[in-house]
Amino acid sequence: MIMNGRLIYDCTFEELKDILVGMGEKPFRAGQIFKWVYEGVSSFDEMTNISKPLRQKLAEVFTFDGVRFIKSSGSMKGNSEKLLLALSDMHTVESVLMRHEYGVSLCVSSQVGCKMHCAFCASGADGYVRNLTAGEIIAQVMYANKMLAENGEGKVSMLVFMGSGEPFDNFENVIKSIKIMHSPEGLNIGYRNFTISTSGLVEGIYSLAREELPINLSISLHAPDDELRKELMPIAKRHTIKELIEASSFYFNATGRRVTMEYLLIKDVTDTVEKAKQLASLLKHTGFHVNLIPYNEVEGLPYVRSSPSRINTFMDILKERTVNATCRDSLGKDINAACGQLKRGYVGN
Repeated sequence: MIMNGRLIYDCTFEELKDILVGMGEKPFRAGQIFKWVYEGVSSFDEMTNISKPLRQKLAEVFTFDGVRFIKSSGSMKGNSEKLLLALSDMHTVESVLMRHEYGVSLCVSSQVGCKMHCAFCASGADGYVRNLTAGEIIAQVMYANKMLAENGEGKVSMLVFMGSGEPFDNFENVIKSIKIMHSPEGLNIGYRNFTISTSGLVEGIYSLAREELPINLSISLHAPDDELRKELMPIAKRHTIKELIEASSFYFNATGRRVTMEYLLIKDVTDTVEKAKQLASLLKHTGFHVNLIPYNEVEGLPYVRSSPSRINTFMDILKERTVNATCRDSLGKDINAACGQLKRGYVGN
């Protein structure tokens, strides 16, 4: 798939108005065009209230070809589906569609590959390739909405930046995509329905706070001490847990939005009684929410998922020590939902 022209989803409303004025068109046309775009049309020919000459001019400048479907993996429970999507340069990314009683959420990727090289993750195994543009991030959402419409379902109402890549390593495009999707002319998704998950780029947390957007923040902590965290996450060699907690507290105080600490439960690595007590001591007085995540095993990596009894014991220790914690219902254990698994399986065939 070769993309001719600029991806339409890369334009903000104001940018599109400026482009139209440069074409000699009236600025109000931007509203008409944006409405069509985010209602899900796939060509300018479908925009019936736009003149044919303008449609032709737009087709010469823009394209809708952001992503193309490759394959999917559906959950046995029927409430989640992982999508492998090809970009215009044929690099691939993954998105996960999750259906809840309270709405539909989509986990999106922000990069092809990842620079973080976390020891337990498949995403960075093949290295970093490039950042996604804001439009390529939005294109994942638009494709998911198209799927949902074909099934007679609603639209994506919640976005989680927790797919492949480190969102704060692609800060500008991630924030631009959020602002476009939030805008009334775009998808009109409330800021509180966005969550950014970071492996722990402290400078990114402060940058997000300065944006003054009420976005949820999720921190991939995954260890209660710096020594173990350095083994699992190279980013820990740059920022200590103390620095991470200070930045997270600053974000909470600046925005009022809840900060969640993500913690992977890996057998005999992060799930011991000792580690549970350490984590409780670390977070007891912070007010952060702890989200325990049973590990999704990755072929070729030595890590194993914790047993249900270990998970329950770990949870009990946190609660006994008044730490607010929940255990994420693993919607993806049966769909290769660990980041990068579906892509690896496709590339390996």
